[in-house]
Amino acid sequence: MRCVLERIGNYQLAVMIILFQIGSTPLFALGSSAKQDAWLAMLGAAAAGLLLLLMFIYIQSKFPDQCLIGLLQYCFGKRIGIVVSVSFAIYFAYESMRNVRDFGEITNLTLLNSTPKFVTMLITVLLAAYAIAMGIEVFCRVTEALLPLVALSYGILILLIFISGLVKTDNILPILDNGIAPVLRAAFPDILSFPFGQMVLFFMIWHLLPNQKNMKKISIIAYLMVALFLITMNILNIMVLGDTLAANSTLPFLQTVQLIQVGDVLERLDVLVTLLLFLGLFVKMTAFFWGAVYACTRIFPSTSKNLWIFYVGFLIFVTSFLEPSYTIHTWLGLNVSLKLYPLFQVIIPGFMFFVLLVRKRSSPKASTNV
Repeated sequence: MRCVLERIGNYQLAVMIILFQIGSTPLFALGSSAKQDAWLAMLGAAAAGLLLLLMFIYIQSKFPDQCLIGLLQYCFGKRIGIVVSVSFAIYFAYESMRNVRDFGEITNLTLLNSTPKFVTMLITVLLAAYAIAMGIEVFCRVTEALLPLVALSYGILILLIFISGLVKTDNILPILDNGIAPVLRAAFPDILSFPFGQMVLFFMIWHLLPNQKNMKKISIIAYLMVALFLITMNILNIMVLGDTLAANSTLPFLQTVQLIQVGDVLERLDVLVTLLLFLGLFVKMTAFFWGAVYACTRIFPSTSKNLWIFYVGFLIFVTSFLEPSYTIHTWLGLNVSLKLYPLFQVIIPGFMFFVLLVRKRSSPKASTNV
């Protein structure tokens, strides 16, 4: 089974990793249970995520022309591999669904209070479906155009926060006042699962590079850049709001930006934060949507891609309404989903890694064709 249908460039891969990993993550208070040490929880999860990434890259390097579906069938056999592949397609679709619901709820909360959520969510799914129908190359070109806007926006907001004199370094002190245990509990599995473990999606993308030589270097550099940025944003939220207010805020970065006031001229920059939120959610939602569709086309090649876009998009849209309220949606995400994600992000890739090591030792000259 060969999965290569389209190609993306090295720069497009780097941009995709950066925007996918950033998503809407900087806007939330990850690791808040560790209080002022939340940034240490983020640092620990990022370090563990880097080890995961190295494991992913090792697996991919053994079969550079294979996507996740081919890798699973090689490692677990055709029958079990197909079952696990279907579960990954469901996982990708579920992740996309959560982003669609977040998009609708936050739009209703911050910008379009009178617009029904289902309208916003339907438009979002349709836009994502159109981007997927155009192909991964087109979607990657869209992310290329978005990166300068995202980088400039975050840069301006961070600069204005410092100019406004909102930063209080005392808010992150004392470090490890309650020991290392709260930091570890906050980091694992929650922050590792979101966002760092989500790099498992790139098993569906890495094989699209025409030249695999730079894949490892590009992926690691892009990952480290994002990790450093997310840790910085986490520290910034705590230094401005304090650990208690940051933990209890729905969107702490939005609340931080609302405090900006420079010369009675620059203030009320909520719109810029909302724009960043929407862009991040859309990129991540579309990427997972594409991953689910692409997986289905590899598992069931007799069904056309456009039909799978319709089936998966319909499923994502309908299931996004199953949770009766945003409170339950958030609770399920933080208390149930994040505890199950390691199955797809750690356990199954770990088995794949183990299988490859065993087969390498028993048959070092085995063919890499699946």
